[in-house]
Amino acid sequence: MNQATLFFDLDGTLIDSEPGIVNSIGHVFAAMAQPLPDAAALRAWIGPPMRESFQSVFPEEDRLAQALALYRQRYDTIGWTELTVYPGIAELVTDLHAGGRRLAVVTSKNERSARQILAGLPFGACFEQIVGASDDGSRRFKPDLITEALRRLSAQAGHCVMIGDRRMDIEGAVHHHMRSIGVLWGFGDRAELVTAGAGEVVASPEALRAILA
Repeated sequence: MNQATLFFDLDGTLIDSEPGIVNSIGHVFAAMAQPLPDAAALRAWIGPPMRESFQSVFPEEDRLAQALALYRQRYDTIGWTELTVYPGIAELVTDLHAGGRRLAVVTSKNERSARQILAGLPFGACFEQIVGASDDGSRRFKPDLITEALRRLSAQAGHCVMIGDRRMDIEGAVHHHMRSIGVLWGFGDRAELVTAGAGEVVASPEALRAILA
């Protein structure tokens, strides 16, 4: 794996973005007079496209559009700053880049938000490409995001590895017959990642470093 191009998920893999996402979801539910799900239910919203999560509560198109607009309103203002980098990630990414590895971020988060977040992180410039969901939502599922990353990098799926914390990351890799590594410090668990087809599952950035070496 020491020559493969590495695709990293963002939320739950590079950063703990739970506060900003959950607080922004709470803003939507309060504004729309909707009872807020419990904390465990809200954690499950982190990873999948936000449109799908909101659609499960607001199936009417006009209400869904309102919910998404309210979410973006708060997230774009303050939510994107409510995050921390997982311990060991900055050093891992910096060392991989210094060692000549090609790195990309492939996330279901809106691409503008992903670029804004990474621009503020000390290791953000290590990523050759940042691929996220399109503004109109037409590109938001992991298989399509990986397709776009492969196109931008002129890379072959067989020479890449997808690294992420949720089943969507692994399922996207499986769709492309790409190797995958599941990580356990984010929002998924081992059973979810193994069931999705993860080739490896690691519990720490140090263990990830060892596999990639």
